Amino acid sequence: MQKIIKVSILALSLAMLGGCADMTQINEAKASAAAAMSKATDAYNLATIGHGIASEAAYAAQQAQSTADAALECCSANSQKLDRMFEKAMMK
Repeated sequence: MQKIIKVSILALSLAMLGGCADMTQINEAKASAAAAMSKATDAYNLATIGHGIASEAAYAAQQAQSTADAALECCSANSQKLDRMFEKAMMK
């Protein structure tokens, strides 16, 4: 009878230790999942900021392209005026 009680106590102790180990693993897994979620949230926030900066850069590039196109148009118009002026001067 004492042998059965001792074996039962030993089995119960091992089961409890095994349960604690499982809870420890579960808690570690939860902590890892929470850390991964935090990093994912940080990455999402950085990506959102990056997207905003990229949108602003694209807008600035469009504005610069418009300014460059206007300058090129003005330059071409000035070249044509100068060419006509020289042609008139050569005809005289």
